[in-house]
Amino acid sequence: MSHRVLLAALFHETHTFLTSSTPLSAFQQRSGEQLFETRGDGSPLAGVLKVADEADWSVIPIIDLRATPGGIVEDSVFDHFWSTFEMVGGPLLSRGEIDGIYLVLHGAMVTQSLPDVEGELISRIRQLSGAESIPICGILDLHGNISQQTIEQTQGLIAYRNNPHTDACETAERAARLLDRILTTGKQPVSVWGQPPVMWPPTGTGTADDPMRTLELMSREIENAHADIAAVNVMGGFAFADTPDTGVSFAAVTFGDAEFARAEVQRLVEWSIEHQADGNKIDRPLTECLSEIRDDVEAGRTPVIVVEPADNIGGGAPGDTTELLRYLLAEQFTNSVCVINDPESVSQLSDRAIGDRVGLSIGARNSSAFCQPVAAECELVSRSDGRFDLEDINSHLASMCGVHINMGPCAVVKSGHVSILLTSKKTPPFDLGQLRSQGIIPEHCSVIGVKAAVAHRRAYDPITGTTYTVGTAGPCSSDVTTFPWMKIRKPIYPLS
Repeated sequence: MSHRVLLAALFHETHTFLTSSTPLSAFQQRSGEQLFETRGDGSPLAGVLKVADEADWSVIPIIDLRATPGGIVEDSVFDHFWSTFEMVGGPLLSRGEIDGIYLVLHGAMVTQSLPDVEGELISRIRQLSGAESIPICGILDLHGNISQQTIEQTQGLIAYRNNPHTDACETAERAARLLDRILTTGKQPVSVWGQPPVMWPPTGTGTADDPMRTLELMSREIENAHADIAAVNVMGGFAFADTPDTGVSFAAVTFGDAEFARAEVQRLVEWSIEHQADGNKIDRPLTECLSEIRDDVEAGRTPVIVVEPADNIGGGAPGDTTELLRYLLAEQFTNSVCVINDPESVSQLSDRAIGDRVGLSIGARNSSAFCQPVAAECELVSRSDGRFDLEDINSHLASMCGVHINMGPCAVVKSGHVSILLTSKKTPPFDLGQLRSQGIIPEHCSVIGVKAAVAHRRAYDPITGTTYTVGTAGPCSSDVTTFPWMKIRKPIYPLS
């Protein structure tokens, strides 16, 4: 008989310092057999379903809720997810008709009442009749703030190994094969957890650089040296969440001695403490980089990629701060580009003819605490529905959205030599198809403003002449000491 597996997904990276909340309407939602529509789309769900098909599982799809990173999630979102899960899965579990559970999770979701959504979810599942010993496997984002209860109540939650998250679908497959191993052999592994008093900003969690590079190498060495250890997770954490679990953490899944695995995790904990300063990457102010950017443009070392983590859409920022745009408009580099999330400006252009000149007040709709709108005389170049398919199916963006992306209605305007892509939905700049779909050829640009921290690198590094990661005003500053922490455990580096 095929194994019967419950499948559900709840995915959000929550920036608790934002003033705006994230309602249920902000979530993309699939229910029941709609989850099967993700087959082949490069998302984590696609990876699960690929292995499920190969292993001939009987999958009972329940619900998939996912949203772009943003402010604290309203309680109604979790309530809706849980009521759906319980309604579908509860009776099946109580009748003994389920062999395993697979969860697609982020790990840094926070609601108004729940600082540890993933831990709460797993605890509730364990309290359902018939679910006490059911194996629970699944995936976690590398940026999860992972609690002990999340790990130690499960048999195989596996985290991405790469940042940018080019391995999201692959990781989902790996976790599904682990679940199939458990179901086939009847042997359940144990999961162990460890956490240092360390927190790193997103700019310090790229896996091409230390400390994450060495930690990932150490983890793979542990897996290769010890056959009983099925997986070792390095979670860089998400530093814009004020919760007791925020920060770096580690986990291991073992079919062998739990204390041995715990000792290996402790080695990672100790190494991260010794090298904690390596991950505290603070950005140079934009003003300090201006002359170097000019020199690179004049020398033809283009495109120059100017990255501003403070408005990192992938970290929850609104994507509408204007400091970098203001700079580009002042410099007027030929073929320079900036993307601003500004649905009001897009709406204002909806009845204008291509080629019309329009005075716009651009940006700062949701970031007025950090900047002001920019007044600019613009020519309308194009309009579109904002839909595009990823050029790279392994893009970091696929881990959140699959391959089909919707930026909402869009407009491209030009002010002097500066092209401005105006979107209606904030869209992380993790794939070159975003610009190319709007008629902007990134390879031909002199300067491109990118609202990200690390996840843009897979797309942009291959075409980049030079790159600068700059400090601007915004809600995702890499200097985590500037946030009003209240709930985080202390002491924790780099907080005093």
